[in-house]
Amino acid sequence: MTGMVLLVFLIVYAGMIMGHLPHLQLDRTGMALLGAIVLISAGALSLDDAARSIDISTITLLFAFMVISAQLRLGGFYTKAAEVVTDLRVSPQQLLLAVILLAGILSAVFMNDIICLAIPPVLIQACRRRNLDPVPFLLAVACAANVGSAATLIGNPQNILIGQALDLSFSNYLLIAAAPSLLGLFVTWAVIALFYRGRWKEEQAVPPGSMPILPAWNNWQSGKALIITGVLFAAFLSGGLPRDILALGAAGILLMSRRMHSRHMLGLVDWQLLVLFCGLFVMNHALQLTHIPDTVVADLVQSGIDPTHPGWLFAITVFLSNAVSNVPATMLLLPLAQHPMAGPVLALSSTFAGNLLIVGSIANIIVVEIASQNGITIDWRKHAPVGVTVTVLTLALAAGFLWFWSLVLPGM
Repeated sequence: MTGMVLLVFLIVYAGMIMGHLPHLQLDRTGMALLGAIVLISAGALSLDDAARSIDISTITLLFAFMVISAQLRLGGFYTKAAEVVTDLRVSPQQLLLAVILLAGILSAVFMNDIICLAIPPVLIQACRRRNLDPVPFLLAVACAANVGSAATLIGNPQNILIGQALDLSFSNYLLIAAAPSLLGLFVTWAVIALFYRGRWKEEQAVPPGSMPILPAWNNWQSGKALIITGVLFAAFLSGGLPRDILALGAAGILLMSRRMHSRHMLGLVDWQLLVLFCGLFVMNHALQLTHIPDTVVADLVQSGIDPTHPGWLFAITVFLSNAVSNVPATMLLLPLAQHPMAGPVLALSSTFAGNLLIVGSIANIIVVEIASQNGITIDWRKHAPVGVTVTVLTLALAAGFLWFWSLVLPGM
């Protein structure tokens, strides 16, 4: 049975690297789900064991914030925020900075994937009105959403997982991650502004794509969600009560609406991501039961590489995040998070590493797909110069700050 579990695991993670399995119409979510089904059907795990392996706290918090973000999307908040920024009468460099700060700050509170869905359509329209090349601004949204989301334990899916699995303090993590994330946003601006200096104008006419009808601003619906989010964020900072229960309660309040149908709100929940998490939880639990990871770690330690050491964990996380994407990588490496600084190390390195390649994070993929739907091509040749440079510089920032905090708060 051990050999079968290892084979299924290797096939699924190979598919994660390639993005598909040959001759099968499966994406990463489908591969993770199919792997879990095979393991349960073959008897490697009972159905009860599989269910217990799923971290319901992480799934609950993810779901709750998807509902909150759905309320803000339908209430027109994201559209309005993007319109206010893109309507500013400023230079392209200043507009770029405003877009980066908007995407980065919103991602820290409302999850980066949601922001990458909401901002690009408005941004593309604004760039075409101004005869500006949308590419640098779209790259800015993707990079800033990743960098900004690292600031909190609710900024992206892997941070939510890390925070819940390791029971990290929301305020302590914010204290560590806020500075490198904020400085990382300015690094992102400097890199893109340098690469596109003197090349802001649209070089050729681009045929307009089918722009979606964006939700109009609604004072009550957006205001209600913002107030609830503010109270929720304050409760997270104060600690004391479980974040998943607080967020679920907030989502429940928003679902009780006289005008906004729950079907519309739940239709914006990323069920694919939730299924991906469930499938990976089951697969990784089955692998842990074989004790193969323990053997691999022991062999690495004997060879002089200790994956539980923050430095090695940082480097391994960066590599795996770009090999299989940051969510699967984080889930695979969580058992190695034994050092007091392991949580921030995993969160910052996996998130900042997501900018290296387009497939490194779901946020990047979302922006590239929206661009493609509107006749704008962002391939690796356009992404790599910015993505690689931003990744190297922000990872260096993160490493420096993590080293500093390990000296200041050695027991954290």
